[in-house]
This record gives sequence, C-alpha cells and structure tokens, in this order.
Amino acid sequence: MNLEDHVGDVIRKSRAMSGITPEAAAKAAGLSLEELAGLEATGQAPRQSNFSALAALLNLHAAKLAALAGGWLPGPIAISTWRELRQITTTRGGNTVHCYLVWDEVTREAAVFDTGFEAAEVFKLVEAEGLDLRHMFITHSHHDHIEGLGAIRERFPTIRIHTDTKGAPPQHRNRRNDCVQIGSLRVTNRETPGHAEDGVTYLVGNWPDDAPHVAIVGDAIFAGSIGGAKEHGELAKTKVREQILSLPPATLICPGHGPLTTVGEEREHNPFF
Repeated sequence: MNLEDHVGDVIRKSRAMSGITPEAAAKAAGLSLEELAGLEATGQAPRQSNFSALAALLNLHAAKLAALAGGWLPGPIAISTWRELRQITTTRGGNTVHCYLVWDEVTREAAVFDTGFEAAEVFKLVEAEGLDLRHMFITHSHHDHIEGLGAIRERFPTIRIHTDTKGAPPQHRNRRNDCVQIGSLRVTNRETPGHAEDGVTYLVGNWPDDAPHVAIVGDAIFAGSIGGAKEHGELAKTKVREQILSLPPATLICPGHGPLTTVGEEREHNPFF
C-alpha cells in the first residue's frame, strides 16, 4: 500500500502549518518556484534538493525527510497477530479511507471504528463472523470517516456511538476516563485534536496472546506524515507526540489513510517528529 503522503505532501503541509511562503521554501531547497511546485505535487525532485536547509526552515527532521524522499516505507506488519481485527477500505473520487472492526473471539461482541464511505463491507464481515455489533467509535467527524453512519444506525438501532464531537448528545460524548469493554477487549480514548477539532484516538488492549495494543488514530498521524492542520499544526504535533508516540514502540497504529505502522516506526522515521 502506498503512503498517504509523499515527501512533497509533507513539505506542503508543513509550509501551510508554519506560514512559510513558496519563495522562502524554494530558496532554502535550492530550487526554482516551478521545481518546488513540482516536488510538492508529485514527490519527485527534478534535481538534488537541499533537504537539510528546507527541513530546518520547516521545523522538520532533515534525515527523516531525506529518507522519505528516498522511498522509505514502514516495515511489513502481520495484521493476523491481532486475530479479531480487520481493516475495511472504501474509495470514492480517488480518496481511499479505512475503518476498522474489532471483536471478542468468545462473546462475538464487536465494535466498528469510523465507517468509511459506506458500510456494506462492515455488514458482510459482521454476518460472516456472526458478530454482535454493539459500539461505534468515531475518530473525527470529517465526511469520509462517517458517511456510513446512517446505514449502520439503521441496521443496528441500539448501537452505542462514541465521539468527541461537541454537538453530540451527552450520552455519546467520550470522557477521558472511559473504559469500554468489548468482551474481554478494553477500549480507552486519548484526545488528539489538530487535524480536526473533535479528533480522538482509541486504544484497544487486552488482546489474545498478549498482542500489542492497537491505536486507531483517524487522521492524527499517518505512516511518515500527519493529517493536515493548517491553523493548528503545533497543537496537532503536540497531541500526537504526547498521546500516541508516548505509547510502547510495538503499539500498532491504524490510520484512516495509508498503510499500517507502529509507534516505533513513527518515532524513528516520521519527519514531523
């Protein structure tokens, strides 16, 4: 699976967050404006770029940025380590988004995290595995993450919704000390705004065979990047650093877009940190 953001996307996002003009970025990188525009659009530099100077200007990690430009990808992850975890992917208009389904292997109690563009694949898995879908956890309320919400609520009218959206009814609002049981699995939440005002990360633990915790992060962080946060870039980075990258290195990161990764991979390779 390709990264959600190539090196040009990372540069463009960081410029937007820090208010750096194209002219200043091009000068630091030793590129013309046209070459910088091409780099940001495609991830391909037409000639050797000064990533060290550009990273210093944009408050990015120079070596990590250069590695991303050189084709870095997170190492392969055997999702089968978490036997009752599935990634469900939907695409519309060139935008590919993931949601996640987890369940307890004994009780068959289940939860879905976000919905993607539509819920048909969620329904198929619920039926195929004989699951009792009781909970829906929303990482943030951007349309590509919740368009299947109505269909799921219609199919499962008693499903309990969990969200940080301020306008949600009180019974659906996350509290920071919540611990929701999905059979033997435990779901807690961590506030991760920045990309979205209502951004929240869900941490799923107590997996069979002592599999590492799973952090379902929405668009707070991607493999090698973070979600766009033009007006709240420092908040976004601070929350990711405090609430996600502080977790054990083996923690699986399940983002809303792009490949799976781990806390250890992102500490070592994400140029924003």
